[in-house]
Amino acid sequence: MTERDVCELLETKQYKRIKESFAEMNQVDLAELLEELPERQMIMAFRLIGKEEAAETFSCMESREQQILVEALTERELRAVLDDMFLDDTADLLEEMPANVVERILANTDLETRRQLNQLLSYPEDSVGSIMTVEYVDLKPHMTVKASLEKIRRVGIDSETIYTCYVIQNKKLLGIVTAKALLISDERKSVQEIMESNIITINTHDDQETAAKLVRKYGLIALPVVDREGCMVGIVTVDDAMEVMQDEVTEDIALMAAVAPSEDSYFSTSVFRHAGNRIPWLLILMLSATLTGMIITKYEMAFEAIPVLVSFIPMLMDTSGNCGSQSSALIIRGMAIDDIRLKDALRVIWKEIRVAALVSSTLAVVNGVRIYIMYQQNLKLAALIGMTLICTVTLAELIGCSLPMLAKRCKLDPALMAAPLITTFVDAAAITIYFSIATALFNV
Repeated sequence: MTERDVCELLETKQYKRIKESFAEMNQVDLAELLEELPERQMIMAFRLIGKEEAAETFSCMESREQQILVEALTERELRAVLDDMFLDDTADLLEEMPANVVERILANTDLETRRQLNQLLSYPEDSVGSIMTVEYVDLKPHMTVKASLEKIRRVGIDSETIYTCYVIQNKKLLGIVTAKALLISDERKSVQEIMESNIITINTHDDQETAAKLVRKYGLIALPVVDREGCMVGIVTVDDAMEVMQDEVTEDIALMAAVAPSEDSYFSTSVFRHAGNRIPWLLILMLSATLTGMIITKYEMAFEAIPVLVSFIPMLMDTSGNCGSQSSALIIRGMAIDDIRLKDALRVIWKEIRVAALVSSTLAVVNGVRIYIMYQQNLKLAALIGMTLICTVTLAELIGCSLPMLAKRCKLDPALMAAPLITTFVDAAAITIYFSIATALFNV
């Protein structure tokens, strides 16, 4: 069903057909469809979604559309949606809504839900506690398999996942047991007999990116979260971990392009906000590029003596900048997925030196031959460009691999040291090396 189909059916009041079509759609696809509708039609269409699917569809929508619905729905409709939403999704909703909308949402939740929401919202931004959910299945070690399965049937509808259950005694996490293990075990056995006690956990105040990495590394469906006393307080599910990874990658891409990251989508961000995110970095890079201009001015005498030297500046700067960008991109990505760590710094530098030797020698030979043929067999000019390429490419590779690791060492995001900033450093170095060799070789 398309946006146009929904609008036509709404106009002709064929609500039954819409409800039947919505019932067959995935909630993610349904959320995307509703977001494309005009505001009035979106509100009408949302009211036609089945009760069980409404909360999930609402959770998948963008914050702007969620706010419109919260303000449009009746108290009864809003309460029905909130009752079926998982607490972590509700907490995310509250963080993005204005104060008047937050008040209305909290007014339609019960006292216990408000208490749990306040607990989730009290954790620092980007911490594990801020993305965890407290809705999970907990079992006691003395419970039998039969009793455990009965509890899952009873409370599973309100839990975010039932595939992994958590064995808890006096709030301490003793182990985990999977639904598969319960289903294939003798129903008279105790949970303690079949539980897995070798558990991967994370603290509430750890960085959320760490949780996402653990979920990916160990292939977990859910990661248990404990507080400083080792008490179980919640879980981070795989869908939340994937969302964190997506956000981190989006942030890294923005930083690598010298753009301040934005939490909103491209179209949700205003033109002024887009410009504001870009201007500061562009000013920094523009002003830092004046260093290159100052270096070029210093060698005006060389231009006057050998004018052809000017024609090679763009090629040398572009080549060295590209080499530095390639190196930094690989190192930043390697560090993001924990393939490269700070202790590997010397290994990385040694590898990049060898890569630079092969790359620079290949580029030097190709350009040397080209220049020798094009410029009337001028051996000195060919040698100048060849030596400059070897030096600048090697330096660019070293700068490209070192700066991201230096940023990590200084507790900064390695993505800051990406293409634009690397290029600025490398350009200045390339010009200095170029004219230093040129003045020595041509005695100018």
